[in-house]
Parts: sequence; C-alpha cells; structure tokens
Amino acid sequence: MKHCCYNFVVSGRVQGVFFRVSAQEKAQQLGLNGWVRNLKTGQVELVACGDPKNIDKLEQWLWLGPKFSKVNEVKSEYLSETAINVHEGFEVRRDV
Repeated sequence: MKHCCYNFVVSGRVQGVFFRVSAQEKAQQLGLNGWVRNLKTGQVELVACGDPKNIDKLEQWLWLGPKFSKVNEVKSEYLSETAINVHEGFEVRRDV
C-alpha cells in the first residue's frame, strides 16, 4: 500500500467549533496518523499520513468541517515522510 503525508492549513471559522476533535475523529476513522492544532492566526493546521485515497477523503471533509464551522480555504502541501515526525495514531496538539 502506498503511503503519503500532507500538511493542511484550514481557514475560516474553525476555532471554538470542535474542529480539532472532529478532525481527529475523522482521521482515526480513515486510519490516518498525524496531528491537528490551532494556530495563533485563527487557522487550524493538520499533518496527516496514510493511504492517499484516505488523505483525499480527509481533505474533502476539511472543506465541510463540523456543524458550526465555516471553512473558507484549505491549503495542502505534500510532505516528505523523512521530514516529519509522526507517531502511530492521530493526536490533538497544543495550540501554537
């Protein structure tokens, strides 16, 4: 199975609406590893690694987000697996 990693930055009303926990749940459902955190800019950042098809499904979900979110933009960037340190599972990290 092919494996890839992406960094996502989500903009809009994405803090204070359970975005991180909802993203964590979706990533876990899809069997992805990585993390999610709030940024000081009001955006949410994620790193997700796993099957490319499931990464695509996560990106589609990011455009929707949880019920009270309003997503304006999702930026994605391919990451080299050797450039990041991702453990098994998907965690909510401290805000930056």
